[in-house]
Amino acid sequence: MQILEEVQDSPKAGNIKAQWVSLWTGPAVGLVLLTALVSFPGFWPPMSPLLSPDQVAAFYAENTAWIRFSQVTFNLCGIMVLPFFMVIVVQMKRMRTQSHVFAYCYLTAVVSGATIFALSNIFFLVAAFRPDRSPELIQVLNDLAWIVFIAPIGMVLAQFILLALAVYFDAGPEPVFPRWVGHYSLATGLAMIPSAGAAVFQSGPLAWDGLLTFWLRNAAFAAFVVVMFFVLRRAVLRQAETDGVLR
Repeated sequence: MQILEEVQDSPKAGNIKAQWVSLWTGPAVGLVLLTALVSFPGFWPPMSPLLSPDQVAAFYAENTAWIRFSQVTFNLCGIMVLPFFMVIVVQMKRMRTQSHVFAYCYLTAVVSGATIFALSNIFFLVAAFRPDRSPELIQVLNDLAWIVFIAPIGMVLAQFILLALAVYFDAGPEPVFPRWVGHYSLATGLAMIPSAGAAVFQSGPLAWDGLLTFWLRNAAFAAFVVVMFFVLRRAVLRQAETDGVLR
């Protein structure tokens, strides 16, 4: 965080400081979300879609406190990951030889994805709200929560495609992001596609607990965030040097 002390006071410097703080919200919020992830007993291992209504109801009855803790934490803190992705938007707007259309579309896709994620948290919480209700109703709510959490990947896929297109269209002498970021973004997007099968399949790698839909999707997304942290850090430092705001 030393850069905050080295940046001069000016409008451009304020932009750099805001990006720097937003960038570092990524690791901070990520740690909180990791705690919530580990706390949710339905992820270790992920619940099977083949569980009977009685088994699903028993899970919610036996783990009510942990389910509420993890999902309330997701609901409170999940949206706080947005500042990290907004640094990507700001850097996309710096790219040469393109309009800002990719940046604004990327912003819309990120917000849509965060909204869908928040809805899945609410459905898990509703299922745990009255664990003594009919097992069939709890199963429906559990199905809804899992399918909303895993299956809607259109906006997530759009994020990776839009970022890749922005990188490819950035034909300036000093591109904001290296070209490999575009390739990596597309590869990550491809890893998201099988998750759409969670709305159809109840077993196998395309079910919501499957190798491709749960493990590959979440691991690929987490790896992308880690990689982009370092890419963005370098981009913000270069912008600070270019704008001449470092002491």
